[in-house]
Amino acid sequence: MWSILLFTFFRGKSMIFTDSLRSNQDFVTVYKKGRSFANTLLVVYLLENSSDRNRLGISVSKKVGNSVVRHRLKRLIKESYRLHENMFNSGLDIVAIARVGACNADFHKIESALLHLMRLHNIIHK
Repeated sequence: MWSILLFTFFRGKSMIFTDSLRSNQDFVTVYKKGRSFANTLLVVYLLENSSDRNRLGISVSKKVGNSVVRHRLKRLIKESYRLHENMFNSGLDIVAIARVGACNADFHKIESALLHLMRLHNIIHK
């Protein structure tokens, strides 16, 4: 009984300060106008938006692997972002793209790659 109530209460509340980038036009705008940094596992594009919330978009190409691998990478990137979202500046559109080398990476490698790229963008406040 309690588990059903807790699930109902917390459903849809996974990222506190972050919305999702959903439309293709939003992704294209971030690609064209944003700045990017990359490492061996991820590429991160960043663009300031006019709100007080961040919007996160995650893209994983079919070249990376089958649907199970792609979905796993999306979950890993989203979770590593969620755990550290209170460290990031707000008002940003962020697109994270998984590279082919990320298909065999574990959570800690994805997390460190994401934090490395966020430090390069200078959006982590201390």
